[in-house]
Amino acid sequence: MERIGAAIMVLMIMVVFVGHMMIWMVMPTSTFFMGWLPEIHSKTDSTYFGNQGAAMLIYLFPILFIATLGCLYLHFEKNTIDHRGKKETKNSRFSLWKQPAMVKRPLGIVSWIELSFLSMFIALVAWSASSYFYRMFQHITQQASQEGEPVWKTKLEMSGLALGLVGNICLAFLFYPVTRGSSILKLIGLTSEASIKYHIWLGHITMIIFTSHGLCYIIFWATTHQISQMLKWDKILISNLAGEIALLSGLAMWMTSIPRIRQKIFELFFYTHQLYIVFVVFFVFHVGFSYASIMLPGFYLFLIDRFLRFLQSQQRIRLVSARILPCETVELNFSKSPGLSYSPTSIVFVNLPAISRLQWHPFTVTSSESLDPEKLSVVIKREGRWSQKLYQMLSSPSPIDRLDVSIEGPYGPASTHFTRHDKLVLVSGGSGITPFISIIRDLLSQASTGKNTPQILLICAFKKSTDLTMLDLILPVSGSSTLDLSLFQLQIEAYVTRETESTTSNQDFLRAIWFKPNPADAPVSAVLGPKTLLWLAAIIASSFILFLVLIGILTRYYIYPIDQNTNMIYSTSWRSTLNMLFICISIALTSTTAFLWNKKLYANETKQIQDLQTPTPMASPGSWFYNADRELESLPRQSFVQATNVHYGERPNLKKIVLLESEGCSSVGVLVSGPRRMRQEVARICASGLIDNLHFESMSFSW
Repeated sequence: MERIGAAIMVLMIMVVFVGHMMIWMVMPTSTFFMGWLPEIHSKTDSTYFGNQGAAMLIYLFPILFIATLGCLYLHFEKNTIDHRGKKETKNSRFSLWKQPAMVKRPLGIVSWIELSFLSMFIALVAWSASSYFYRMFQHITQQASQEGEPVWKTKLEMSGLALGLVGNICLAFLFYPVTRGSSILKLIGLTSEASIKYHIWLGHITMIIFTSHGLCYIIFWATTHQISQMLKWDKILISNLAGEIALLSGLAMWMTSIPRIRQKIFELFFYTHQLYIVFVVFFVFHVGFSYASIMLPGFYLFLIDRFLRFLQSQQRIRLVSARILPCETVELNFSKSPGLSYSPTSIVFVNLPAISRLQWHPFTVTSSESLDPEKLSVVIKREGRWSQKLYQMLSSPSPIDRLDVSIEGPYGPASTHFTRHDKLVLVSGGSGITPFISIIRDLLSQASTGKNTPQILLICAFKKSTDLTMLDLILPVSGSSTLDLSLFQLQIEAYVTRETESTTSNQDFLRAIWFKPNPADAPVSAVLGPKTLLWLAAIIASSFILFLVLIGILTRYYIYPIDQNTNMIYSTSWRSTLNMLFICISIALTSTTAFLWNKKLYANETKQIQDLQTPTPMASPGSWFYNADRELESLPRQSFVQATNVHYGERPNLKKIVLLESEGCSSVGVLVSGPRRMRQEVARICASGLIDNLHFESMSFSW
């Protein structure tokens, strides 16, 4: 019955999705504007919703319906996996599609399936542009002669309109990739950090089109002596001034998102990107709420996600301890609610008010929920100004005994597929080892319970020998003595590229700091409790229903008596303002209610965790390294570091290693996390076609 229910739900999602995509394909044609749209308006225009009822039915409702059903499907699928265990296959039907198709700039590493979707999106944009241009230019000669304008000027004006319509298509998809808790992303197997590149691509395309749209109109107005049109704010029709304000805010975000600025002056990029609020609000003023419904679904889901993140960020989190490594790296350990579940490679966003109240930085979760049921850990390497200040605070001779911390997340994949491979080859560079720590810990926990796990080869490249101390983080602080390491097959090959011998002395110890508890601090927990997906489905559905009720009452008893559905009397800007206000009220009210309800529901569990007093540990032993060309299973109770084969003054020959390790295995998972060149090199090896049993996956956290 569970399979039947899941199949029905997937079928419903697919039917609605295919129907929605059909609308996008038909939208630029005369069939839609002259046939379908008038028919839909005749059946949906009412005294309660006016003419915007059709737009909400066509554009907004289908996506919210898919997102709601997606939450339900993912929730029940997760419960099935938890109770029955995950069934994994050795060969994935779509593994070939996940292989790299491109590895170089400007797009970077792109798989075949990503390239296919990108091609379909470009085809949609090209089809829409050609259709709009054809329809508008078809009778332009006769129109120009009647109005007395040269043909090229009329074509310029029509080109601006066509570009604006095409830009709306790109804008409609812009907010999906940055909705971190989105069920739509999880349905298609994407995570928020992996989707950032889609947001970047869409942002570039959107701004190129909208900038061209604005320039066409400015040149047209200048050549026809109508430059005053730039200051026009029409009460009923298009507001030119609002569009220009939206465009200027978009240009500010676009210019500061250039990689050089984003990486060197991240704060400028971060603060400027908050202009998305100005951009969206004035875009709605520019085109009106009815037409803005095209881009509204993605932004609606983003607003829900953003407000839930805001609610979660208001809590102070219990920071239990920190480990200071000689390689200027810090491990922070937080108290975690046992009901919080997350997958390996998940990320959290961390805020430290003592350093900056506004800055949030993403870090990979290195702990495992099965191995560390009451703790969540992240590793932070001293690189930027923010992390440098944190390291200085914790490594000073008199370190602080308390640190206020807020967290958003964790965010990660709905499930993982690492155990379907015979062997995992993990390639990391520098701090890129952090996502692999969580993978190794999770597989180590599974091996200790008797489950079959793949062999693991960890290839890690570091600049200095002190960076080798990061390998000490593979084993958790507590609970490692109970693990049976003999059942776990792990080999570590470490490369120190800038030193020919070890410079790590016996005095370079790991140092632990334990923080004083505060009764007001709470453990890390899901913003909506263990049943987050169910509550998210309830928020999406109930907020939309509440919005419909509010806008229905307003339209029926206030706007309709004035306007009579003519759209020629009541101000479009005021109508848009009220619609946006009701959306915000609906989302804030339903999200806050769900958050407070869950907070009250699990208050006792949180109180018990807060009351726990953590004993002060013994001093942490140091770590030193030597060549040990031995398999880990022969050293079941010794440190992972002592089973590491360290190579000084050389870089790993990745092609030779990957091809050698793939021999005799039906399925080899190759995961890479590190600098761009390293990721591209590994992707090129997997895409070369020399061996067909390699399954590539790249992890990039350079936002």
